[in-house]
Amino acid sequence: MAGGSGNTVLQYAQAADGSFFLTPSSMDGVAAYKLQSSSTPNTMGSGGSSGVPEEASRKRETRLMKNREAARECRRKKKDYIKCLENRVAVLENQNKALIEELKQLKELYCQTDSSQT
Repeated sequence: MAGGSGNTVLQYAQAADGSFFLTPSSMDGVAAYKLQSSSTPNTMGSGGSSGVPEEASRKRETRLMKNREAARECRRKKKDYIKCLENRVAVLENQNKALIEELKQLKELYCQTDSSQT
């Protein structure tokens, strides 16, 4: 089939960077077809423009910067929330002490009135 009938048999070959490409088995000047392997990253490879890896790197740095800012904001909000809870605990503890003291006074008053009536 690789003879003069015009049909060309294509074979897989693997480049040094791990990408796969097809080469014609009848070296009759047909260009090789590059395939993207599922295990290699989705970039243009060594034949692509040098702007693509730089663009990916820039996008990654931007994403990481946004992630750091979001994490910083999340930690700040968490600290504010914890301070609010601590303040609420302090207020509730004071209310609890005041109610315990009031209950104590009411018990004493009740005991005094009960003993005076008998």
